[in-house]
Amino acid sequence: MAMRKILIKIIPLAVAALAVTPILVIFSSALQPRGELWAHLIETSLPSLTINTLSLCLGVALGTGILGIILGWLIAACNFPGRRFFSTALLLPMAIPTYVFAFVFLGLFDFSNPLQIFLRNKFGIPPFDVRSIWTVCLTMTLALYPYVYVMAKAGFTTQGQRCLEAARTLGCTTQSAFFSVALPLCRPWIATGILLVLMETLADFGAVSVFNFDTFTTAVYKAWYGFFSLSTASQLASILVILALSLLTSEQYLRKKMRFTQEQSHFNRIQLAKPKAILACTFCSIIFCIGFVLPVIQLTLWALDTTALELSSRYLTFSTNTLLLGILAAVVTCIGALALAYAARFQHTKATQWIISLSTLGYSLPGTVLAVGIIAPVAYLDNLYVDIASLLTKHPAQPILQGTICVLLIAYGIRFMAAAYGSIHSNMQRITPSMDDASILMGVTGWKMLRKVHLPQLKTGLLTAALLVLVDVMKEMPITLMTRPFGWDTLAVKIYELTSEGEWERAAIPAILLILVGLIPVLCINQKTDPV
Repeated sequence: MAMRKILIKIIPLAVAALAVTPILVIFSSALQPRGELWAHLIETSLPSLTINTLSLCLGVALGTGILGIILGWLIAACNFPGRRFFSTALLLPMAIPTYVFAFVFLGLFDFSNPLQIFLRNKFGIPPFDVRSIWTVCLTMTLALYPYVYVMAKAGFTTQGQRCLEAARTLGCTTQSAFFSVALPLCRPWIATGILLVLMETLADFGAVSVFNFDTFTTAVYKAWYGFFSLSTASQLASILVILALSLLTSEQYLRKKMRFTQEQSHFNRIQLAKPKAILACTFCSIIFCIGFVLPVIQLTLWALDTTALELSSRYLTFSTNTLLLGILAAVVTCIGALALAYAARFQHTKATQWIISLSTLGYSLPGTVLAVGIIAPVAYLDNLYVDIASLLTKHPAQPILQGTICVLLIAYGIRFMAAAYGSIHSNMQRITPSMDDASILMGVTGWKMLRKVHLPQLKTGLLTAALLVLVDVMKEMPITLMTRPFGWDTLAVKIYELTSEGEWERAAIPAILLILVGLIPVLCINQKTDPV
């Protein structure tokens, strides 16, 4: 009984409290009187920040939506040479962080690089600046379209054959059936993919920093580290929180009165005629080459040129720090997610649903927002401890939380709890009540039931959740950059430091290491979503 109380009450409440604290801190700061710096931002930067952020979200949503839907339909519904290969290959750009895409793009197309020099000398094309809203949208579209592609592919596959056959009997062509039947039925999957893209776009810090494209995420960072104003950073972060929550609320409201069913019939793919098959294969090849092959080749060339100069024992330290943070965060996050899954299993109440919703809200919050929202209460607790300890011991005391890994782990847990909970909760559904009843009859209860009955059943879900959190933490830049202990550098931080100085070639080695690790969950995702 004590074990169940801990799992379904105490830990979920603690997780929900941690997840809500940054939001409360940020909104409380927004209600404070605005200083001269905030007034200056309103007069100068705030309008451009708002326009840039909204324009970026709109451009990336349109780009990833169009690209993901087209590729998802081709792979799920059509048959052409290379379809099986492209089903996996088109997912691989998901393993490349957006900031890696950004500095590779600049390294290839910036003013002083070989391509522009070749175009100027050979064709007389005048110099052009690649740092614009269009190039930022294009880069992030290539990096994020797999989110929409994988969801659209799953949605089109689950529709079965009957829907299209019914449309054809009513006189619809394949094209009209796609727009009038297949696309509307796939809306929940597409909306989920685009929502994930929008969340990633709002949260992105690395790519926009590389392009010197100011959004709210970069403004939060500059207000903190440039102006040393935590209150201004919190007030800017509150706007980002409102945008993120508005996206979630709008999507849920639009889908509230809609009902969608999943058909399990076999899906007979459309055999494309030779010209269309060649066109489909060419289109998929272009996207795959631009989105994965070209960046990997460029990074490899840079790495080969700089290996002798750059590769040293420092990278063993960076890699160790990265892996250690990822493993610790995966363990902490999975423990919290396991407690949430047990709460959902044993307590079917509205209070439990609210606790779970609040606990998994962190995924919709940008890393810069979480960093700002966590540092303020941590600083308050440390100051309170210093005052009390100094009063009791009559000696000066030192802070115990600031500049420690604990702050990082808390931030990671809040940020990625949703990813871990989804995997564990799905596997929890496979444990039927009859299994629990049989265990109780055999005298297996409490922690013993958890160890001998539940954990073996949840092994796959726990491993998947841990792997997803591990890779997300390894790629996470703003949280690590803003809350890490002094001198505690990771691969992502090293990439940021080198690219901020324009050292594209030197950043290739840590970038390749991140990509290799990121390929593991991408291939696992494809095994679950690949059409038959």
